[in-house]
Amino acid sequence: MNTHLIEDKFNALSDDLKQEVLDFIDFLITKQRHIKTSKKFNFSWEGGLSDLNTKYNSVDLQHQSMEWR
Repeated sequence: MNTHLIEDKFNALSDDLKQEVLDFIDFLITKQRHIKTSKKFNFSWEGGLSDLNTKYNSVDLQHQSMEWR
């Protein structure tokens, strides 16, 4: 990439637009970091509440969820 071309175009902008460009660059850097650090969802929690399956059934939970609303 030709950084001189980018610099020339950047210098041709008004101060307001320069700030927009800088903000957009910050956004892109943040987005790139997020993509790199994102992990795929795992199911390590699966079965974590299995001891409660004898105490509650799906109908009980449905009624409880209606009370929470």
